[in-house]
Amino acid sequence: MTLQTESIVELPDGTSYRQPVGLFISGEFTTAQGQLSLDTVNPYTGTIICSVARGRSDDIDAAVSAAQSASKGWKDTPPRQRGQLLQTLAQLMRRDADLLAKIEAVDAGKPVHIAKEADVLAAAACVQYYAGWADKIKGDTLETDPKTLNLTVREPVGVCGLIIPWNFPILMVGWKMAPALASGNTVVLKPAELTPLSALYVGKLVQEAGFPPGVVNIVTGFGAEAGAALVAHPGVNKISFTGSTPVGKGILSASADSSLKRITLELGGKSPSVIFNDADLDEVVEWVNGGIFYNMGQNCCAGSRIYVQEDVYEAFLEKFIRRVEKNVMGDPFHEKTFLGPQISAAQHAKIMGMIENARTQGAVLAKGGESPHGWFIEPTVFRDVRQDMDIMREEVFGPVVAVASFKDASDALAKVHDTCYGLAAAVFTSDLKQGLGMAKSIKAGTIWVNCYNMITHELPFGGCRESGVGKDLGEDVLSEFTNTKSIRIML
Repeated sequence: MTLQTESIVELPDGTSYRQPVGLFISGEFTTAQGQLSLDTVNPYTGTIICSVARGRSDDIDAAVSAAQSASKGWKDTPPRQRGQLLQTLAQLMRRDADLLAKIEAVDAGKPVHIAKEADVLAAAACVQYYAGWADKIKGDTLETDPKTLNLTVREPVGVCGLIIPWNFPILMVGWKMAPALASGNTVVLKPAELTPLSALYVGKLVQEAGFPPGVVNIVTGFGAEAGAALVAHPGVNKISFTGSTPVGKGILSASADSSLKRITLELGGKSPSVIFNDADLDEVVEWVNGGIFYNMGQNCCAGSRIYVQEDVYEAFLEKFIRRVEKNVMGDPFHEKTFLGPQISAAQHAKIMGMIENARTQGAVLAKGGESPHGWFIEPTVFRDVRQDMDIMREEVFGPVVAVASFKDASDALAKVHDTCYGLAAAVFTSDLKQGLGMAKSIKAGTIWVNCYNMITHELPFGGCRESGVGKDLGEDVLSEFTNTKSIRIML
């Protein structure tokens, strides 16, 4: 049976639209070579939205071949023209922002009003930002002696495999695809199998924007099939991956075993918030509430550890619990909803298991801890959590936070660094000197002072230790997608 490359999807608010469901290769949507498909499920209802193509190694071969064929032409395209195409894509994403937000809501369980601003429009802004960088990637000249002219040039690495996670589907498309294309690379994008719909819709917009065939290719499928084939493919020059630390380690190993391709890894975290006794607790509880419960806790830099100075510990917890109680759980299509469901039955079961394990180990449940229905989990707060408890050490990737106290800055730093991760952290204090001192001392890729989750495409983002290698965003990411070549000319 020949599968479709487009499906009519009916959204919960009555909206009907044409959803691409095929692989996007060489500028056209096509079925998988094995005529296989996979279902994508609405996490709010547990029902199937539609089926998309299940790409495997043969399909990755075809996508990489298309990207290779388009590589020289795209590299030789004037940078300003590449930027204009990206600018057009950003405009199309804004035009369809309402629909894309609804797609994220039905596919990923995100509240529509949050998905529009924080995901779709942020992704469009990121694409526009790198459109402006396309003609500003430059080398340098260096004086070594009077008889030579020495210069460096920055060149695209070639074909880039971009593997994006299920928690921020369209945002990660912007984060990874835009700088890769601005730098003159061609791409093969592999969306998460749980949330493929918005990436495929962007393929439709890439087509409408007029990108040359093969510059952007999108292969949906399982990580163990399409993702593994992309990582191992000798025709791929770079992999940029966002996801879990165990998978990231596997990708790093697979790169060494294949063509030693360049790797960028943005991985897991167990990010702490440190709250000093001079902080404004009314402001703090707003920031830390969003820091952990935004996107249902499904965030690599979620503030899942909170350390509070001893003399304000009880006062903080009282205010924090009251703030947590205001979070509205429910239908992602309702305006007041802040917390939607977890992404899948497996993720829901994993989080509930970790909550039960925390209780068994003696963590004190201060709020939540239950699943009211479906894949929903109440925002959950454990207090008086010891450093050796799993809930303080392991990434939950759900709406669960561990709270403990500290004596002084030295004690706080020791507890902050008692982890294998180093993605992000936050410090709350009215003493700017103290805040800056902590920010400089904490070993992590991003430090927020008196705020949380304030990510912007102008600043580099990425961790250290087991939170990853390399950077997304900012000017720094352009170095991840380019090679520097040195040229010496004898005069």
